This record gives sequence, C-alpha cells and structure tokens, in this order.
Amino acid sequence: MSKKVRVRFAPSPTGPLHMGGVRTALYNYLFAKANNGDFILRIEDTDQTRYVPGAEEYISEALKWCGIIPIESPWIGGQHGPYRQSDRKSMYRAYADQLLESGHAYYAFDTPEELNEMRERMKAAGVAAPQYNAITRSTMKNSVSLSEDEVAKRLELGEPYVIRVKIPRNEEIKLKDEIRGWVVVHSANIDDKVLFKSDGMPTYHLANIVDDYLMKITHVIRGEEWLPSAPLHVLLYRFFGWDEPSFAHLPLILKPDGNGKLSKRDGDRLGFPVFPLQWKDPKTEDVSSGYREKGYYPEAFINALAFLGWNPGTEKELFTLEELCEAFTLERVGKAGAKYDADKTKWFNQQYLRGKTNGSLVREFTEILKGENIDDKGIDLKQVVGLMKERATFVSDMLEGRYLFEKPAAYDEKTIKKKWKEQSAEITTNLIFELDKIEDFTSDNIERSFKAFLETKSLGFGAVLPIYRVFVTGLGMGPSMFAISALIGKAETITRLETGLNAMNGR
Repeated sequence: MSKKVRVRFAPSPTGPLHMGGVRTALYNYLFAKANNGDFILRIEDTDQTRYVPGAEEYISEALKWCGIIPIESPWIGGQHGPYRQSDRKSMYRAYADQLLESGHAYYAFDTPEELNEMRERMKAAGVAAPQYNAITRSTMKNSVSLSEDEVAKRLELGEPYVIRVKIPRNEEIKLKDEIRGWVVVHSANIDDKVLFKSDGMPTYHLANIVDDYLMKITHVIRGEEWLPSAPLHVLLYRFFGWDEPSFAHLPLILKPDGNGKLSKRDGDRLGFPVFPLQWKDPKTEDVSSGYREKGYYPEAFINALAFLGWNPGTEKELFTLEELCEAFTLERVGKAGAKYDADKTKWFNQQYLRGKTNGSLVREFTEILKGENIDDKGIDLKQVVGLMKERATFVSDMLEGRYLFEKPAAYDEKTIKKKWKEQSAEITTNLIFELDKIEDFTSDNIERSFKAFLETKSLGFGAVLPIYRVFVTGLGMGPSMFAISALIGKAETITRLETGLNAMNGR
C-alpha cells in the first residue's frame, strides 16, 4: 500500500455500544495494526436529537476495557482534530457550498407537509418507494425548479431550507468492496439525500465524507447496514474531486436462533449480554448487563468477537490481541452473517481463566469472597483456585467451593437417596477411623489410605466416595475429595463426616 493506512471507528453517542459496534472497532484496529497504520476514534454526533448523556464516556471506557486503543480521539487529540463532529460544525458549510457552486447540490424549501403530499401522490401513482429524486425534484420547491430570483428571495427572507445532493438521472455507480467484490447500483435507486439540515448541522453523509477526507482515512471498514449508502458516498467523493477510500462492509452478527440481526431483546430472551459493559439508561434507569460485569475477561470477549465473521484459515482458536493483529486480513472476512454462540463465548472465557496464574486468580477470588462475607479461615487460596479453576467458567463459579470455608447447610438429596445403603453407616464410621490414623494429612496420603481402606473392606469407590463427598461438601459432584480434605484439615473433615452420620442416623 502506497499511502499510510488510516482507519476510523465512528460511532454515534445514541446509547451503549453494541457488541456489533465493538467488532467493527476491533476489525478496524486489527487491520490498522496488521498494516502498520493508524486507528482513530471519531464521535459522529450530527444528530443532536438522538444524543444520549453518558454514551460518549461509555464508548471510550468500553474500547479501553477491550484493549482497542485509538491513536487519535476526542480525549487524546491529534493533528486531524477535532474528533467530535459537533466541534467541527463550522467547517461543513463550506463543503456544502462547494457542492452548490459546482451544481452537485441544491437548496430545497419544501415543508414536511409538502414532502408528505409528494409521497402520497407517488404512492397513488403506484410507486412503491417514493423518493425525492431526479424525477420528483422538478415538482418540488427547490433551486432546480425555481428561478434564481425566487431562490434568492427565499434565502433573503430567511426561509428554512435544506441542501440536497443532486443525483445524476441515468448512471451506474460502481464501487469495489474489499469483502463483497464489485457493487453496482443504478442512480435511479438513490434519492437526493439531505446533506445539510435546516438547523445548520450536516447530515451523516456529508460530515462522514468530509471528515474521512480531512482525516486522511484510507479504508472505510463498517457494518453492512451502510452498504446502501456507499454509492452515494462514492458520488460525493467524485463531486468533490477526491480519491475515494477502499470500502469494506462487514457481515451482520446474527441472533443464535432464527434469522435476523442480533439485538438486545435476543440477549434478554436467551440470557446473555449484548453490550461490553453494563449500561444504565439515563431516562428509564433500566440496567442492561455487560460482559465485564458478568465476569468475562476482555481477552475472551475479543477472541470470540474476532471469530464472528473472520477466520484465520487454521484450526487455532485462541488468539491474544497481538496475535490477532498479526493474523488479521480482510480477505478472510466472510460475506455471510455469523450466528452468535453464547456457549462458545463462555468456552473462550473458560480457556482464558484456566490460563491465568493461581496468583492472579487469588486476587480476583479474594474480592468475591469479601463480597460474599466469607472468611477464608486461613486456607491457602492458591490451592483453592488451583483446585476449582478446572471446573469454572468464571471466577465467581469458584464459589461452588464455599464448602471449603463453611460447613454444608444441607446435603444433596439425589446423592443420599441413591447412595445411602443399610451398610453405609458402618462404612462411614470405619472411614472416619482410618482418616483419623493419618498423621501427615496430605492429599496423597489421604488417597493412599482411602484406597487401602477400600481394598481391605473389598469395597468399590461408589460405595464410599459419594457419601464421603456429600457429608464433607454437601454436593454430589466436585473436584478431588482428597484435595478438599487436605485443605480443610483432618479435624474439620472428621467433624463433617460425623455430623453427616448423625444426621442420617436421626432420620
């Protein structure tokens, strides 16, 4: 590539950042890093009516949590700023005027009522999708249909107007999409979009093009929902006499079941977040869950997102952010939408959790114990997390092992019903006697003694271990009972076995 690669992520602050938006930011970031380029963040807030307080800060925090760090942004600055469109308001009018002067745009004075009347007339004439275009513009109040004097008069009187792009009447617009190949759209299918609104703000179409040009953006990587706008954007580049960037329109993230784009409603219905961080709606005060607060690691979230539409061409699935940067290419992004798999995302988190050192997990687990007001009783937490992490998807799952710090309040009835037999009381009494004889109460010694006990009594594991487990932990399943017993100590192990035995004798 001859020019330095520059890409941008340009969200609108209209609410929390959807995971689809995070993936768009991620792919831009990966592409930039893979090509020694720049990734910038721009806030597109031209539609002030939809602005939501706190949304900008949410976007910034979410990207930071994900490790998607821009080199330029509203908070970092840069030589191509400002990076918030509302702060760039004063510069857009000059570009709208340039299009007016070149004949590629025109003033339109139509009222909302007149626009509705036009649409109704078109519908009555059998037009399924009425548009303000090369055909209808001649019947409306604009600088194409009105005389120069009339236009000048309306402008002098301060009559409200918008500036519309003048789409050619009979032309094929072509663009090459990096993912989808050649896209060809006839100009008859494009309406004369508003470029500049009556409130003095540009629309997305004008501001987006001007900003991308001034910020030297070389590649526009965005969601496929913007593909219908791409031909218009190509025309605007042409009208300005600018070289257009390369375009790449990403496939949708689809709901796990059925068809269609993944939505918050799907997440609520199926029990998974669709936002990276928790979000509290400033108007309704409704709280939406986030991956961070649910206990996901950002590495796992990013890894899962990367595979929603892209593949490395190998069997490898676990990639650090740095590895993703090295492996990513647009050529391996698919055209088809990718179904979101919540279980797969959990699997990614499980893998990253298992890869953590016991020391780092202890820090996380300690905070969880504090939140639950659980006293660790001086038990070696490194051993605890080492024992529990193979069964955990999230650090909070390690609370399954609260029996290490607290006596069980109840026993798994299914296990009791299935495994408690006539001889179980005698077997448990004898087991207590054997455990009490162990001087060095280590996991290995407990296991050795237990197996010798089974052999001496001609018993199988199934006759002893389930009752042993349920009396000590309260549960029917779990990690090694020998390791559990070693952690809580001989006295506590025996006490719990005796308590369980008494409880069963009292039934």
